[in-house]
Amino acid sequence: AAAQVAPEKTPAPVDNSVPKYKIYAGFGYTSLNQVNQSRYGLIGGNVEVSRNFGRFLAVVGDGAYYPTSYGSGNPGKPSVAMGLGGLEVHGDLFENWTIFVHGLMGGEHTGGESMIPNVSFAGGLGMGVDHTISPHWGLRAFGDDIGSSFSLRNNSPQVGNSPHRRWNARATIGVFYRF
Repeated sequence: AAAQVAPEKTPAPVDNSVPKYKIYAGFGYTSLNQVNQSRYGLIGGNVEVSRNFGRFLAVVGDGAYYPTSYGSGNPGKPSVAMGLGGLEVHGDLFENWTIFVHGLMGGEHTGGESMIPNVSFAGGLGMGVDHTISPHWGLRAFGDDIGSSFSLRNNSPQVGNSPHRRWNARATIGVFYRF
């Protein structure tokens, strides 16, 4: 009877060292297609916070602010602010490189112009790469195309706020920290 008693198994070790959160900050560019007669895109900053759920999926919160153009010639003093959120699917390419695709939705504000309304629903798709330098630090570069609907400049209130869809390319590069 004693031979039939199995020894107790030790529980498998739990690996808590796998980072679940990522904070990213970088320098960015966005085109300015919703402002009539604009000639130059805007430059600014981008911040993201993400939480991994499993090996391939993350939830992302993205904020960006583009206060100035990289050249003169835009009418007025336009600026763009974005607040977006969505899902990210990522996977390892090789060694320290990871590729990702994300879909984001939220809002976009265009300031410094006579736009009615100056806030629009926004959303789009993008992709990029991460290069891990150390267990916690790395570099990230990505681009996406964010769509929004803004009315024509100096839109008459009698016409109503007829939305016109615009797509703005966006690119950013920066550093991330995982914990």
